[in-house]
Amino acid sequence: MATTNQLQKKLLPRHISLMAMGGAIGTGIFKGSAETVSLAGPGVVVAYIFAGLLLLVVMGAIAEMAMVYPNTNMKGFVRKAFGPRLSFITGWLYCILWLAVCIIEVVVAGSFLQYWLPSIPLWILSLICSILLIAINMMNVKNYGEFEFWFAGIKIAMIIVFIILGACILFGIIPSGQANYLENFTSHGGFFPNGWASIFAALLIVMFSYGGSELIGVTVTEAKDAEKVLPKVIKSFIFRIILFYTLPILIICGLIPWNQLTNESSPFVQVLSMTGFPFADHLMNFILVIAVLSAANSGIYGCTRMMYSLADEGEGPKIFSKVSKNGVPVHSLLVMAVVLVLGSMIALVAQDQVFTLLMAFPGFIVSIVWISLCLAQIKLRRSYPSNPSFKLWGYPYISAFTAVVLGAIAITFVLNEANRISIIACLFIIAVLAIISIFKFKKDI
Repeated sequence: MATTNQLQKKLLPRHISLMAMGGAIGTGIFKGSAETVSLAGPGVVVAYIFAGLLLLVVMGAIAEMAMVYPNTNMKGFVRKAFGPRLSFITGWLYCILWLAVCIIEVVVAGSFLQYWLPSIPLWILSLICSILLIAINMMNVKNYGEFEFWFAGIKIAMIIVFIILGACILFGIIPSGQANYLENFTSHGGFFPNGWASIFAALLIVMFSYGGSELIGVTVTEAKDAEKVLPKVIKSFIFRIILFYTLPILIICGLIPWNQLTNESSPFVQVLSMTGFPFADHLMNFILVIAVLSAANSGIYGCTRMMYSLADEGEGPKIFSKVSKNGVPVHSLLVMAVVLVLGSMIALVAQDQVFTLLMAFPGFIVSIVWISLCLAQIKLRRSYPSNPSFKLWGYPYISAFTAVVLGAIAITFVLNEANRISIIACLFIIAVLAIISIFKFKKDI
């Protein structure tokens, strides 16, 4: 197989935007919304909006640094600001994040497929999903971007249809049995039935839901004119990501009392059933399959490109810097394939334990990665070699405030007893990476 050491700059703005949304819009909204609403009631939209504002700062920092340092991804920004040791830790943490998420997503996709194919073992369906995703990631980046564009587009179209149908029921355009749905926002304990503390508790889950948005910071090395298109993409992306989370939540809480939502089925299925649509369960199951496969697809991309970047800058085995004639980091993809196969096998033996162990990883690591990007922007701006046309406002206070809030969220993850096993494992990995980085980069000490 012919190889080079260069990625291909073939991603278009629409590819970048949809890829990041594909990573962020997954089970967190389609299934996780039931958990966040049960924690905080209708007022949970405050958590989604607040987390969206934190994300806006992080994405703005990425866009600003990308304009000053073209052909540099988000790990590269951390390296320029704090050196190879912190870059090494952040980069490999990000790979581990996506390895964990992708294992979860393919197993969940297999469990959704069992709805139609109950006689086929879960591990076989999960394995089929893994093979499909690896095949998609073997394409050149332009074809991959096109595939993910439509993959993510299906999810987004479903959310738009849901918003329209839900609004029609809410305001009486589609007749139903209840006279005034708007009362559900104020009855059953009010808009904040469990107080403001519940908003912060829900914020931990919302962070997991929004994780993946920072993939834009990975795509810059394969994007055409990244320094020009990135600020535009990010501005529109933030608006859409908040819109696609908050409006469905408001509709769900309006149509179904928050304390009557069940975890047995997606809130989307429960609302679609109210429309009288005869195949709501099958339609929603199809969307859920697409949603988790799309999130895993974006995750495989993010992980393989990060491994390439680590190898290219001497922070990982050099073999991961080799790419195929299609511009795909094949050895990184091979590692991903092995992990997905092993993940399916492990889930076969201890599915519940695997989920419990892995689910707390994403939110905690996302917090750390976002903090690193905020701090990198604060430090680098003072020594920019050129003046970017786009600058994050409120420097350095907004970035510092965001880093402090994210730090508080990360500490809450650590102190949460339900996450104890996962956080211990995560802190152990960070300690190992820190020790390796000390010996690997002795001359930088």
